[in-house]
Amino acid sequence: MEGAMQMAEIREGTTPRAAAFIVTLYGDAVEPRGGQLWMGTLVESCATQGLSESLVRTAVSRLTQAGQLEGDRIGRRSYYRLTGRAQAEFHRAARVIYAPPPPPQGWLVALEAPAALPGDWMALSGSVAIAPNRSDVAPVSGPVLSAEALGNAAEMQAVVARCRDLAPVAEAYRNFLAAWAAPDPSEDDLPGAEALARRLRLVHLYRLAALSDPRLPPEALPDDWPAAAARALFVRCYCALSPAADRLIGDSFRDCQGLLPAETLHTQRRMDRLRRELALSPRAG
Repeated sequence: MEGAMQMAEIREGTTPRAAAFIVTLYGDAVEPRGGQLWMGTLVESCATQGLSESLVRTAVSRLTQAGQLEGDRIGRRSYYRLTGRAQAEFHRAARVIYAPPPPPQGWLVALEAPAALPGDWMALSGSVAIAPNRSDVAPVSGPVLSAEALGNAAEMQAVVARCRDLAPVAEAYRNFLAAWAAPDPSEDDLPGAEALARRLRLVHLYRLAALSDPRLPPEALPDDWPAAAARALFVRCYCALSPAADRLIGDSFRDCQGLLPAETLHTQRRMDRLRRELALSPRAG
């Protein structure tokens, strides 16, 4: 069967960084199902991406030392979960990946911005800085106004281009589109192991682009900005891969209590949101 990102391409293509992929796996498959995973399951899942057991164990050790994973040993088996700090990071990332808010309308303008600005803020001149008017933008000290851009789009794009390089973000989105723009995978003729491997790689590649996106108001973006096309393609492929992928999780993923559930209230809500988004989305590709 033809389809986006065949298993051979996953194995033979660029191998993801082990630590980053493990974070993707926990966020997509484990955290919504209780959060704990047996090391043996983790090793097996990472092997489908070309990651060896030694690489996985080294990455888990480093993630533990960095305070992102914490482990429990029961008998001869080890089980790991995200720490509280890593869970907070996961929830912020999950909102962008699985339930993104609409694009911001307008800007925040800081009149006495500090020299060290949080990531969403862009220095204009002197002590003036701007940021997209989103609820998740980090606050800054001093007076802050809300504003709309009154000039034409080209002028606003030129202002943003002086403050922020959007080219790497656009490239990440276009790389994602190039990797996944083949015909839809069908849940009926795709083995569960392949569906899960492909969904994890799908999330991993999309995550790299979406989490680097400053999510600016539309008038500040180039006319050929690829985020919307990438989003539509991500949702379509995720929905197509999920039935078989989730069945495989329920059949093979283990924590210290036994098999993880194929579905939970959290995963059902996630899929409901994505299916609603799919129904409203123009076909990407």
